[in-house]
Amino acid sequence: MAGIPIKNIDDLRSEIARLTIAEDVQSTSLKLRFSSPSALFATVLSIFPKSATLDGVKGAGFFKQDFVGLISRFLLPLTLNKTLFRGSNFLVKALVSVLSQKASTYINEDSVTGVWGKVKGLFSSITSSIGKKKKPDVVVETVVVPPVASVPPYTETY
Repeated sequence: MAGIPIKNIDDLRSEIARLTIAEDVQSTSLKLRFSSPSALFATVLSIFPKSATLDGVKGAGFFKQDFVGLISRFLLPLTLNKTLFRGSNFLVKALVSVLSQKASTYINEDSVTGVWGKVKGLFSSITSSIGKKKKPDVVVETVVVPPVASVPPYTETY
C-alpha cells in the first residue's frame, strides 16, 4: 500500500490492478537482467565492489596488477590453507581463499618494499647495538692521600 487508503471495493480493485501491472514490469526487467549466462555472472560480480588501483582508478583488471600482487593472489591463500588452516573444512578454506584474495589487492610492490625496508632497518639497528658493546661510563678520579706522619714513605712494614 503506497499510502492510498482503501475504503470500498473499487479502491481495492484499482490497487490490485496497479500491483499486477507493477509485477509484470518487474518480472520483465528481471527476465532481461538474467537472460544470458554472462548477464548472470555480471550480476553476481556486481555484489563485490571494485577496489581502487595504484592510480586510484576503479576497475583495473586482474592482470593489471604488478608482479608481487599477482603472485600474492595465489600464494597467500595456498600458504594459509596449507599451514594455519590445515585441518579445516571446505567452507573455512573457501572463505579464507576469498578473503585472502581480496586482501591481496592491497599487497603491491611498494607496500612490500616499504615493509622490507622497515624490517631491514630494525635488524640493522639491533645488530649495530650488539656489535658495538657500549663500555660503561666510569669516571676515574685520582685521590691524593696525604702521607701519614708516623710512617715514612716507601718503607716496608711487617
